[in-house]
Amino acid sequence: MIDRRVERPAWMERETFFERAVKLLVLTLISVLVIYPFITVVATSLATQEEITRNGGLIVLWPRQPSLGAYKSILAGGIVTRATMVSIGVTVVGTLLSLVTTTAMAYALSRPIVFGRAILMLVLFTLLFAPGIIPNYLVVKQLGLLNTYAALILPVMISAFNLVVMRQFFMGIPQELIDSARIDGAGDLKILTHIVLPLSGAVIAVVALFYAVAYWNAFFNAMLYLNDNGKWPLQLVLRNYVVQAAPIPGIASTVDDGGLPPAEAMHMAVLVVALVPILLLYPFLQRYFTRGVLSGAIKG
Repeated sequence: MIDRRVERPAWMERETFFERAVKLLVLTLISVLVIYPFITVVATSLATQEEITRNGGLIVLWPRQPSLGAYKSILAGGIVTRATMVSIGVTVVGTLLSLVTTTAMAYALSRPIVFGRAILMLVLFTLLFAPGIIPNYLVVKQLGLLNTYAALILPVMISAFNLVVMRQFFMGIPQELIDSARIDGAGDLKILTHIVLPLSGAVIAVVALFYAVAYWNAFFNAMLYLNDNGKWPLQLVLRNYVVQAAPIPGIASTVDDGGLPPAEAMHMAVLVVALVPILLLYPFLQRYFTRGVLSGAIKG
């Protein structure tokens, strides 16, 4: 007799108690390694000078007398507040422009157009061979973008990786839907806005998050192109005043005795301010990750 039983794939087999225990141990260890630094940053930002001194000038794990003086000081000083608004503006405007241009180009490359394959090869070429710092700087200078916010957006407005992911997702949309819309007289713009985009919420959310994180965390372009420190985004302020341990000018006194909060607490407070906005986005967009990225990478 022919044995018709089919072996189940390895990932569908029932786990043993030992395998579950090992996975739980590994995940717990990874979670501790990820969460512990964030807890110490938040705790140190709330600590007093006495607690930081008691810990040898190092990080504080649990402040006994938490204080918001560091946050009040950095936000009252003006520099961090202005840098935060700059980062928010660049992130919002840059993400919107990147989404519009990437979506339009991805849809065009997903359709049979003239020289479409050649344009796609040029896009893939940029993934393998990125331009250097000097060519980028010379192009920005020749375009008159130095010391402008446009220099933080235009050179990185389209990501080749995000473009390829979105194009592959668009190619997975049934061609019958597009053909029926063309029979009804719809043009490419109407097909894109009324058919393709409503079906692509997952990949759009993922690509938007990728762009937002990239714009929010970027500091190197600002360091190259912005000479006026009044236009610095938050990440560049974070690099100069936290990584280099430089004092933050213009900080107001907010503690009871008229002194300043400890420098370590203010540096960690700036770091928390830079981390929180992006952390708040992940819970809302996490459910789109698997569906958006895997669909864009596999289909087609």
